[in-house]
Amino acid sequence: MEGIILELAATVVLVTILSIFARMLKQPFILAYLAAGVLIASFGFFNLTDHETFKLFSDLGIMFLLFLVGLEINYSSLKLVGKVSIILGLGQIIFTSLFGYIIASIFGYDWLASLYIAVALTFSSTIIIVKLLSDKKELRSLHGKISVGMLLVQDAVAVIILVLLSGLTDGNNAGLAEIILTLLKGTILVFVTLWVGKRIIPAIFDRLAKSQELLFIASLAWVLGMAVIVSYMGFSIEIAGFLAGLALSNSLERLQISNKIRSLRDFFIVLFFVLLGASMALSDLSGLTLPIIVFSLFVLIGNPIIVLSILGFLGYRKRTGLLTGLTVAQISEFSLIVAAVGLKLGHIDNSTVTLITGVGIITITISTYLIINADKLYKFLANLLSIFETRRIKEPVLKKQRKRKYVLIGCHRTGMGIASLLPKNQLLIIEFDPDMVHKLNKQGYNVLFGDITDPDILDDMLVTNADVLIITSPDIQDNLSVLEMYKQKSKRPTIIVRAQSKEELEILYDNGADYVLLPHLTAGQILGHMITSKNLENGIRHMRKKEMEAIQL
Repeated sequence: MEGIILELAATVVLVTILSIFARMLKQPFILAYLAAGVLIASFGFFNLTDHETFKLFSDLGIMFLLFLVGLEINYSSLKLVGKVSIILGLGQIIFTSLFGYIIASIFGYDWLASLYIAVALTFSSTIIIVKLLSDKKELRSLHGKISVGMLLVQDAVAVIILVLLSGLTDGNNAGLAEIILTLLKGTILVFVTLWVGKRIIPAIFDRLAKSQELLFIASLAWVLGMAVIVSYMGFSIEIAGFLAGLALSNSLERLQISNKIRSLRDFFIVLFFVLLGASMALSDLSGLTLPIIVFSLFVLIGNPIIVLSILGFLGYRKRTGLLTGLTVAQISEFSLIVAAVGLKLGHIDNSTVTLITGVGIITITISTYLIINADKLYKFLANLLSIFETRRIKEPVLKKQRKRKYVLIGCHRTGMGIASLLPKNQLLIIEFDPDMVHKLNKQGYNVLFGDITDPDILDDMLVTNADVLIITSPDIQDNLSVLEMYKQKSKRPTIIVRAQSKEELEILYDNGADYVLLPHLTAGQILGHMITSKNLENGIRHMRKKEMEAIQL
């Protein structure tokens, strides 16, 4: 026991050190976890793969991960993502898995291993993509919404596939009867879980919620109890985690349960990826180098092309297609979980798991940089990507209008307040959130769909000839690119940009900004002027009215 605790402590310390480096390099932590396993196995500190305790922790990590996935599922989520996301998600899954299966077969893998590889190549990391889009402030953009919707579809399909695969005891010799029986048992299990989650579970957990400790213990008891039931039915305990979460997704306490289980999940899932990295290091890599490179190139290049083609066919512009396509240029944690479950069930061998893990490491690392530099990549490839853009474009595009005195780029929060104070007939709003575009149009504003990073926006004469250009984006690189463009023009409007810190304020002024908005400082100054004015009551009444109008946008 003392030896296991020592090895566990050493593992956690190494993971912590590598995670610090991953954060400094702006890489996902999953790479640090895999690297820790590779280092431990490569230098022979101890053999993780021989410890039943570590294997148990690994299984629990997957179970708790899927528990939270099920817990956070909104039954109407697929309706909310829209028809485009559903068509794109299913289309990408079909074409990626088809081409992946063909490539795997060419490399000599049997039908079941080829199927596992094809499925693994299909899914992209929701966690990584949402984090990157959030950091770039692009979650509300058109491509951001389509991407998140597509990833929701992928997650739903991934869970269905996991249920099916975990029910096949002997994959290579599985006949049609066993597959049908597995589907039937899985369907019954899901529907029974949904019924219990709707009729019974909420009432029980509503009473238990009075005590936070009791709620936590009861949640663990429910998950582990489901693991026993599901195991008796011939499915793996990982599926039990998802079904247990799905049953609780209707309860009022799901957020409290999620917050309490998340730390437990994080600890166990770290050990899952460490163990996976160790298994990869101990595997024989001979003969896998070429397949790993080919499959990685397929994910990095082929997946974006598939998305570009589907979105082009649906009438979307090439820029939207590329930015959306880059979000599927990596495989996800679900891919690694599918591989681990397949190994555990004896469907695939360790070399197949190593192949999938190697593709994961390469694609996650490279795609992170591709997404961060997506706009630069688009400028470089713009002419080449025209083949994916059809003449029947349905996506909103910039249309020439008469000159407006004021151009406001971005109408969230800060932009709302500015728009409410400017005359509508002299204002043009450019907004990247399609829902906000629709809302502003209904309010009677002149609004065009577009993104500050889109070259078509920056080069448009409507923006160039404005008297005042106001940019509410807090991204300093976006603002600097606009200021740089106007340095090369003989005529320029008064440019107002936004900063997030004193340092950014000074940089923007040095690069030619006429006024830099620092929200807290600016708001304080305006309030100070209003308080010291002679007509304080009228000023307060006027500002309150305008602010209430802005909130209604």
